[in-house]
Amino acid sequence: QVQLVESGGGLVQAGGSLRLSCEASEDIVSFNFMDWYRQAPGNQREWVTTISSDGSTHYANSVKGRFTISRDNAEAKNMVYLQMNSLKAGDTAVYFCSGYAGRRYWGQGTQVTVSS
Repeated sequence: QVQLVESGGGLVQAGGSLRLSCEASEDIVSFNFMDWYRQAPGNQREWVTTISSDGSTHYANSVKGRFTISRDNAEAKNMVYLQMNSLKAGDTAVYFCSGYAGRRYWGQGTQVTVSS
């Protein structure tokens, strides 16, 4: 059973930065793609960004230019990161790591709170 575990969330002031990490229980090369989603209170879960197996990346318009998804190199093939810069109060949400390998897998989420 594949497991995804997020970390790195916390409280940050508007304009600040956070780096989220997602550790998979197996090499992410087995995943067709890895994503980050987020869910704010009272809202539906929304897609944030994707990194494909070929390394291509895609971003929601709301985070384009501020967030960067990446995956680790040969030393840690099971890690995916989300660098979040210029954070806004509207970025406050629980952030979920997800991946697709025959079926979709989800982490438990990590809270990001941006104070204005």
